[in-house]
Amino acid sequence: MAERAEMLWLAPRGLGIEYRWARTRVGASCGPTLVLLHEGLGSVSLWRDFPERLAASTRCDVFLYSRPGYGASSAVQLPRPTRYLHDEGLHVLPAVLAAAGIGDHVLIGHSDGGSIAIIHAGGKRDPSTRALVLLAPHVFNEDITRRSIAAARDSFDDSGLRARLARHHGDQVDATFHGWADVWLSDAFRDWNIETFLAAIEVPILLLQGEDDRYGTVRQVEAIQRGASGRVTTRLLSACGHSLQRDQPEVVLRAIAAFLESF
Repeated sequence: MAERAEMLWLAPRGLGIEYRWARTRVGASCGPTLVLLHEGLGSVSLWRDFPERLAASTRCDVFLYSRPGYGASSAVQLPRPTRYLHDEGLHVLPAVLAAAGIGDHVLIGHSDGGSIAIIHAGGKRDPSTRALVLLAPHVFNEDITRRSIAAARDSFDDSGLRARLARHHGDQVDATFHGWADVWLSDAFRDWNIETFLAAIEVPILLLQGEDDRYGTVRQVEAIQRGASGRVTTRLLSACGHSLQRDQPEVVLRAIAAFLESF
């Protein structure tokens, strides 16, 4: 059974970070901690039962948290700066890992969370980061990404999306959504690109991409394969959209477990 969500406090930033663990049986963990990094509208609760299933299939403890501005974590000032993902990878994530007492770990990032994992691994070169699992990550801003975000913004109030997200982000649902959408759609973010971080990544990477992803294309995959210095294992999933862990959870779980056994 999962532990209930609790709060970490990051000093001197004064940020409250919602987190929880999905653990293997006491004393049974046999590998690094798996750290889940959520997507642009995600949170602890939006991972649903995936953390528990991941812990069971890998025999590794799983740690997950809601970034500032998401879930029950502290609010952030808007508009978000264009380097907000850099700040998450280079400053917030290291502070969270330290506060949670996490040593050796594998970063498992979905969408924006994958981008944060890349920035952390390529920018911090943290020796405790053993590997990356990237689920539909972004390394640059594509036209398809902007079009899909614009469509979500235009239908936010009428499509039921606001109500669904409010169950996970509470009173800050509007700030959560618009803080994400507005920065991605801004002119300043059009040329956002983190490919320069890839060359410094020497740890193994598992890269999973849905062929029906409305927020990114195989060009993201090709850039990571081309730019990373370490081994990149890639799988393209047919009949799969942007949320691979929800669309094809069994495939994703088996792929992660096999990947972890390979190093």
